[in-house]
Amino acid sequence: MKHPVFIVLLIASSLVQCSNGTTNKESSSSAGQHDSASHFINSSGSDVMSRFNVPENFVREMVPEESFAYFLRKLPLKPVGAEVHHFDGKVKWNHDVYEAVVDLPIGNKDLHQCADAVMRLRAEYLWKQKRYNEIHFHFTNGFDVPYEKWMNGYRIVIHGNKTNWTTTAQAPSNTRTDFWSYMETIFMYAGTLSLSRELNAVNENALQIGDVFIQGGSPGHAVIVVDMAQNKQTGEKKFILAQSYMPAQEIQILKNPKGEGVWFSDRELDPLETPEWTFSIGSLKRF
Repeated sequence: MKHPVFIVLLIASSLVQCSNGTTNKESSSSAGQHDSASHFINSSGSDVMSRFNVPENFVREMVPEESFAYFLRKLPLKPVGAEVHHFDGKVKWNHDVYEAVVDLPIGNKDLHQCADAVMRLRAEYLWKQKRYNEIHFHFTNGFDVPYEKWMNGYRIVIHGNKTNWTTTAQAPSNTRTDFWSYMETIFMYAGTLSLSRELNAVNENALQIGDVFIQGGSPGHAVIVVDMAQNKQTGEKKFILAQSYMPAQEIQILKNPKGEGVWFSDRELDPLETPEWTFSIGSLKRF
């Protein structure tokens, strides 16, 4: 559960950001309706780029090694056959929605859900790049939370509907523990609603790695593009999506319920059908 003490709007949006709703399809799993298209999988691959072969006549475009796109392509994966675990160690029951599990810890609290995973990946990238001044997110009530202020020892105090920074006896610090403490605070008070307001709308024709399909609200959901390839003759783009879900769980590489393993097509975005959510046109946004 998200943190129980906050304004009513924040509670409502945070608690159900990835919860059951009319567009949530976990309860009607497509298990057995398609195979895993194993010819797209290189079982020895240890990251997104090396694990998944591109479809015939498609090629990956080169991206700079310091880019967000490269970071996402190189997300580490657990071995083939690994199962998605929830924050409490339980196994996600719906195995048929994912093809691989991202090898990143998620903590032991029910916080790392759909929008949280997207924010976490963006923040992880910036933190590793030492671009600390670019790490900031808004709570659902609009309060801006820059990481640099957290680094300098400030912490957040919430009284009813009021949110404020307060000084502490804690010295300025930027350890991994500090970073994760900051992220878990973001997870508590932010969600699909706040993230959808922060991101910039993008035309589907301009799709690129790092873009986010997001529906903000109650319920809501978010998935992120972690790889892409293009057919130079036809211009068609195919892409790979990652998500977390509710309850808090490890990030997973999604299967395309229409086939072709993990590869989705930009020719099938009206709507985009993912295993556990359907996104309408206009859902694409970018950091």
